[in-house]
Amino acid sequence: MIAKAEGKFLRLSPPKVRQVLDLIRGKDALLAVAILLNINKRPKEHLIKILRSVIANAKVKGFNAEQLYISKAVCNPGPSWKRFKAAAFGRAQPILKRTSHIRIELDLKSGE
Repeated sequence: MIAKAEGKFLRLSPPKVRQVLDLIRGKDALLAVAILLNINKRPKEHLIKILRSVIANAKVKGFNAEQLYISKAVCNPGPSWKRFKAAAFGRAQPILKRTSHIRIELDLKSGE
């Protein structure tokens, strides 16, 4: 692991974030940014922000962005916001507004 960045308590559902993470896992860092810019999914804004942050972290350590690839990208569930909506016969139906913790790690490409 060369550099890492995390986004915590993001108001996104973890399964929906994992769909987008599967597209970029294992790709070059700059290619992953290009992929995210061209898809139409809601998590892309948060993922672009985290990915640019981890690339900047690697640059501070003296690495070039062309040498890096995404070695690890995970999305874990965060705490859920609990809400209720009215249901029939005076009951309440629970609503879980889910949050995500996203972690992206970069590493050097093999052979460099």
